[in-house]
Amino acid sequence: MKQKILKIPDEVINITETLEDAGFEAYLVGGCVRDLLRNKEPKDWDITTNAKPEQIEALFEKTVYENTFGTVVVVQEDVIRETLRNIEVTPYRLEAKYSDNRHPDSVSFSDNIEDDLKRRDFTINAIAYSPSKGHIIDLYKGQEDIKDKIIRAVGDPEERFTEDALRIVRAIRFSAELGFTIEEQTEKAITKTANLLENIAMERIKDEFSKMVMSENPMDGMILINKLNVLKYILPESGEGIKIEQNASHIYDVWEHSIRALQHGAKREFPLHVRIAALLHDVGKPRSRAWSKEKKDYTFYGHEVIGARMTKKALERLKFPRKIIDTATKLVRNHMFFSDIDQITLSAVRRLIRNVGKENVWDLMKVRACDRIGMGKPKEAPYRLRKYKSMIEEAMRAPVSVGMLKIDGDIIMKITGEKPSRKIGYILHSLLEEVLDDPELNTEEYLERKSKELIKLPEDALKTLGEAGREKKEEEEEKELAKIRKRHFVK
Repeated sequence: MKQKILKIPDEVINITETLEDAGFEAYLVGGCVRDLLRNKEPKDWDITTNAKPEQIEALFEKTVYENTFGTVVVVQEDVIRETLRNIEVTPYRLEAKYSDNRHPDSVSFSDNIEDDLKRRDFTINAIAYSPSKGHIIDLYKGQEDIKDKIIRAVGDPEERFTEDALRIVRAIRFSAELGFTIEEQTEKAITKTANLLENIAMERIKDEFSKMVMSENPMDGMILINKLNVLKYILPESGEGIKIEQNASHIYDVWEHSIRALQHGAKREFPLHVRIAALLHDVGKPRSRAWSKEKKDYTFYGHEVIGARMTKKALERLKFPRKIIDTATKLVRNHMFFSDIDQITLSAVRRLIRNVGKENVWDLMKVRACDRIGMGKPKEAPYRLRKYKSMIEEAMRAPVSVGMLKIDGDIIMKITGEKPSRKIGYILHSLLEEVLDDPELNTEEYLERKSKELIKLPEDALKTLGEAGREKKEEEEEKELAKIRKRHFVK
């Protein structure tokens, strides 16, 4: 079957042609073929061949072969990106049984592409393409499943998941990434074999789960994870929120609110740690929920503290990097910051910045935006949050002050012989006025020379100049604050 295929990079073609020129077969296979057939540019390129590992190595100048599965990494120069690209080349393989539900007990090499395709996970990934011949080998009707947007296991789905239980999470990840539906028998097999995930290294589960979270449809992925009995093997803490009714300000239970918050993070293309924090920001609510007779409603006092502990424990179990664990935990812990602009002060905003860190405070605002949209609110930033953002920017910016000068009072006293007095302050503010008018004057050489001139003036004259400098400073400060407030559309 011939089909129009996107242009394949020269460095990939170089490998397939080199193999073929040496008398071997060479096919693109797996996800790259799937993406090409969907008219999407592949992120990675995989090649399969009837050449054996030592034959592959002999054909290329730079290779890496450090595994027991036959995969040789061929290092090619990417001319367009001016970098090196690693492309995996693997011999046609036959695999024995999988005793550990993850890796084959043994691998043998085959001379037939058909043997290689039948061991693959899903029909959409079991398609081979020959760039030189423009020929597609599709033994399991993967092209039809791509067209119909279906994820279907190759052969017996229960066997495929028993062989490698990580395929369970991969199926859900592909569904979220591609917007495909998992075929009924494949779904049933996932539910039946989900317990085998207990045998899979958490690092591998984390990798697939992260890709799902970073997909365009992570909410759909979370719904599938729960539906197919997989959630308890990945993030059981999140499942505690299912059917946990909230207070009157919420229209969704904790679970739905959280996955909607996650989905908004995907819509806004927020980074992984923000999306994880959005998903887990209310994870402590089920354990903190209490009924208030006085309010005649549920309360969740301290849920952010409980949630931060739960987030840290969950992400450590999943073997996330320490930086993501620490950052997501801080965002969950601080997401309930007080934002009543009629009562909040700049000092309170500074405390929040200190608690969460300057590098994380804007991510905290993103989590708050996800929280609002997850509640069903139409806008992520009402006036009070825009005002709060403005106050954060005000609190973080360097104020207009004599601290901006390339000179200080100690230097002035040293070069003039003047003892501590009000005259030093007058000189500093007088210098600041000049620098605000002409920033190029802010050099040690000029300011020292000017200080020596000013110290000779009577104190009254210096006072007049100093007060003019203070007024100029306050005027410039107001201009800067006005710009910040205008950016956030607040007063």
